[in-house]
Amino acid sequence: MQGGIVQDETKKKLNPVCLFSESTLDKNGKSYKDGEDRYKRMEEPKKMDGFRWALDRHANGTVPDGFILLGFSDNPRLEITLFVAVSVFYTVTLVGNTTIILLSHLDPHLHTPMYFFLTHLSILDLCFTTSCIPQMLVNFWSSDKTISYLGCAVQLYIFLGLGASECVLLLVMAFDRYVAVCRPLHYAVIMHPPLCHKLAFLVWASGVFGTLVQSPTTMKLSFCHHHQVDDFVCEVPALIRLACGDTHVNELQISVIGAIFLMGPLLLILVSYGRITQAVLAIQSQNGRSKAFHTCSSHLAVVFLFYCSVTAVYIQPRSHFSQKGGKFLTLFYTVVTPTLNPLIYTLRNKDMKRAFRRLLGKDRMSSEE
Repeated sequence: MQGGIVQDETKKKLNPVCLFSESTLDKNGKSYKDGEDRYKRMEEPKKMDGFRWALDRHANGTVPDGFILLGFSDNPRLEITLFVAVSVFYTVTLVGNTTIILLSHLDPHLHTPMYFFLTHLSILDLCFTTSCIPQMLVNFWSSDKTISYLGCAVQLYIFLGLGASECVLLLVMAFDRYVAVCRPLHYAVIMHPPLCHKLAFLVWASGVFGTLVQSPTTMKLSFCHHHQVDDFVCEVPALIRLACGDTHVNELQISVIGAIFLMGPLLLILVSYGRITQAVLAIQSQNGRSKAFHTCSSHLAVVFLFYCSVTAVYIQPRSHFSQKGGKFLTLFYTVVTPTLNPLIYTLRNKDMKRAFRRLLGKDRMSSEE
């Protein structure tokens, strides 16, 4: 009996409900018969808050295992067609950009600032396409369209960093063309090798800065529980549309980054080409005008193709146009533009053609010996 009494007393001490027993009286001498109910009412909001927190955490998927890249999963025939087309474009991109890199390195006539920066553009295009197109081809061909959280994060960091670097590189190339046309006598003095290497370092460093600013905050968003990304790749606008929480800070951030890496360089490029146009019109000989125009037209075509598609997607990531046409624009600047870059610079460039012929001529001479 004594043991039982001790156990009951111990339970009362450990059980907080016992503190509100019927024997407890208030200052008026009345007993708290509803003591246990009062305790339950006091603890119930805490339990409900904890339950809601767990439910919200599950629904928002703050740290998901992976994502589903939808693409055109609702149209299998279109996916097969895109698989074939993207494979062809990717092959041309690899061959074309590798050819430019090799020719610029092997031919001494191409050891100039213009082809130095063109080599960096080819390296950027190779890395840019390789960071997303293999995953894209797997999604087109396979029914499994998942990508791990880590894989998505790595792809986003590389994708965004290389994209920012290309924006700055196109500005540097425009500056090179401005000096070549407007200051031809001082070109070799201004565009000396140390300056070219510093500008190249600036290009790659700006990409690192851009991705370190935008990517971490994007991956920390509270994503909806379905984790379905309505795109082919993990890029910022698609991930912002997937978020279920407040994204005003992220949208403001991407607008600022877009102004720095898109609108800023584009404005400076347009100003430089305005000066170039004035200088070209001042040239008296028709041959000199055509040569100057031919030098700059290739770069201007690349700028137009890249900036038009990227700006439409990144300036307003939640806009109706970005949401509906974003997938086609993503295909354009990840697949089509890197393919057209080497074609534009090789088919319209006499120096590249001559360097290719000289390389083939050397190969023939070595084979005959």
